[in-house]
Amino acid sequence: MEPLPGIDAAFLALENGSTRLHVGAVLVLDPPEGRRLLFSPSTRYAQIRRIIEQRLHLVPQLRQRAIRVPLGLHHPVWVDDPEFELDDHLRRVSLPAPGGSRELDELVADVMSRPLELDRPLWEMVVAEDLAGGRMGVIAKLHHSILDGVSGASLLAAFLDLGPRTRPLEMPTEPWQPLPLPTQGALLKYALASLVHQPEVAVGAFHRGVDALVDVAEHNRRLQEEGTVPPPSPFSAPRTSINGYISSRRRFATTSMPLEDVKLVRRTFGTTVNDVILTGVAGALRHLMAKRGEDPRGPLVALVPVSTRQDSDSGALGNQISGMLVSLATTVEDPVERLLTISAGAKVAKAQQRLTGGRLVQDLAQMASPALTSRAMRWASGLRIFDRLPPLFNVTISSVPGPGFGLWCAGSRVVALHPVGPVAEGVGLNVTAMTYHGWLHFGLLGCRRLVPDVADLAVLLDDAMGELAAAALDARGAAG
Repeated sequence: MEPLPGIDAAFLALENGSTRLHVGAVLVLDPPEGRRLLFSPSTRYAQIRRIIEQRLHLVPQLRQRAIRVPLGLHHPVWVDDPEFELDDHLRRVSLPAPGGSRELDELVADVMSRPLELDRPLWEMVVAEDLAGGRMGVIAKLHHSILDGVSGASLLAAFLDLGPRTRPLEMPTEPWQPLPLPTQGALLKYALASLVHQPEVAVGAFHRGVDALVDVAEHNRRLQEEGTVPPPSPFSAPRTSINGYISSRRRFATTSMPLEDVKLVRRTFGTTVNDVILTGVAGALRHLMAKRGEDPRGPLVALVPVSTRQDSDSGALGNQISGMLVSLATTVEDPVERLLTISAGAKVAKAQQRLTGGRLVQDLAQMASPALTSRAMRWASGLRIFDRLPPLFNVTISSVPGPGFGLWCAGSRVVALHPVGPVAEGVGLNVTAMTYHGWLHFGLLGCRRLVPDVADLAVLLDDAMGELAAAALDARGAAG
């Protein structure tokens, strides 16, 4: 038995009837090169299945279940699932005509709307057939308790290749032989033994948390003395129509752009790629609010996840993340001025985040009781309390660095790789971006009740990013 660390356990505990805390990726595959007529959908599906079956040993967590401890006394534990069957986690779907991006996006929304079954390993993969041009789609969905964005990229790499020929692997010398599931008595004994050390763990976490809050307060006081605006505080975000009680159903949309266009903006205005992404989303949300006839009282606020991984464990699964709140400067009309404002605010937020090193979030998660956390979330969801409270923040915006080279899946070239982040109570929109082979791919997941027009938002995002690229070209032309 291996206990789930605090953040991983928290993601599992926060799951409820409307909050699906899983993440995903959507891969679009070209037909196999030079042999298109020889590869029927059934053959290509069989190839994908065989690759997964042969490489499962590279990711042991894919054959493990998260088992809750009796009475929620302690964090759940990972154990091998003796009932694991690969076909319980794989399925084929035929897209309706014409098999374009709209049909694929609708399938992704449906897949991400459905909960993962907690009595089996927390992942599934859907192969979408009949895409236009002989292409296929692969939708990979895994619970957030297993991985974050960085480790998710590493997991995908285990099942992909650098060329159309699959790479040779060293297979295990012994067959996989899982132990029987632990009894309730064994789990209770484990929990009671762990609770012996819990008080000192909680005291240590409490002291670290207090120290972190003192550091942040002192840091913000110095910023104000210097005339610098501190990062937004929790619950300071304006109320908008994309915030509130979320339903269990989702909408999904994608957009892509050449990475060189984003880097042009970065170089021209001296910002970062992440600043450009935040500004593009800010511009899209500004136009969305206008289309909805809303005038939020102040700039929208984004939660930006931050990886706390060290280079030595870059490939390990699990969550090693923190987060920072960044103003999106949506009250600023000029896109370049908005970019520079966001860039300055992001630098201040990063400095604040570095003070705590992510330990505040991790310590709070470690101290939290899974049973109490689950009950609190069900209570809050049942009372629709997020329709009454000010939002903790307005939107989650995440960016994940992907490979700068091409990848293949079962002999087919991966032409697009769109990430999918989770939507949580109170916040109806997640925008995640991923770089891949010279492109920046966005995945926008929205609550169907709060953001039914997520496809329109993707178009607005594409327009906003184009507006920034045009401003960069104009600036370079004026300078040259």
